[in-house]
Amino acid sequence: MLVTIEPKVPRPAWLRAQAPVGENFRNLKHLVETLELHTVCESAACPNIGDCWNRRTATFMILGNVCTRRCGFCAVQKGAPLPVDYDEPRRVAEACATLGLKFAVITSVNRDDRKDGGAELFALTIRAIRERLPGCGVEVLVPDFQGSHAAMDIVLAAQPDVLNHNTETVPRLYRQVRLGARYERSLDMLAYAKRDRPAIPTKSGLMLGLGETIAEVLQVMRDLRASNVDILTLGQYLRPSPKHLPILRYVEPEEFAELKRQGYEMGFSHVESGPLVRSSYHAADAVA
Repeated sequence: MLVTIEPKVPRPAWLRAQAPVGENFRNLKHLVETLELHTVCESAACPNIGDCWNRRTATFMILGNVCTRRCGFCAVQKGAPLPVDYDEPRRVAEACATLGLKFAVITSVNRDDRKDGGAELFALTIRAIRERLPGCGVEVLVPDFQGSHAAMDIVLAAQPDVLNHNTETVPRLYRQVRLGARYERSLDMLAYAKRDRPAIPTKSGLMLGLGETIAEVLQVMRDLRASNVDILTLGQYLRPSPKHLPILRYVEPEEFAELKRQGYEMGFSHVESGPLVRSSYHAADAVA
């Protein structure tokens, strides 16, 4: 159930993203359209699309652009999922090669209609990129696969360079923010991935500004470390449309800096923390 009351929280002057313009941006958009691919950059209305696409990087979204869940924060289309396109991994790999990527990030919509939650396509995409572009690192941002360890095994067997699964928010807000998800299940999937493949770095992220307290955020960070998560991202929630959850506050850059400091104190190997940080923000830097 979405919150309908919209508090009047003025957008701060310091929160500004690069405009989506420029030759590199146009070329990447043409490439994505030509290969009939989806990106979370466009589908989720990411504020960093101008910056990232002008640097010729994008986060590819496999398994279509229609999600089987109705999370209150997300701009991705919801409804009946699209048929699985088994040629999609090849086209993603072709895009990575055309861009000359040294590090690729792959995510997906939730596919609760499939027994493996789409894990097979993640594995096929990882292998296709490696075959087409040897030496390219691959990070996967996976759904919770409804808690299926067998599905996670399929992804891990393809040996991604980073396994990312976002907790998104604090436990108290899950019923509003992450419909169909469970906090404990997300922690379990991250912990399982690390136990099964300890050499693969694990990663998770949260959005701030949805009504959580800093004490709750710090507790989630401690829970993630207890699950042996290596990499953490913290960013400001930005409302995609009036139909989505409202922003309850803008977190100051100084608060993000303090959370980053505390994250390193807790033992995370890499922390990206700032208003415009998203899951794939500077992804390659975390494993450089």
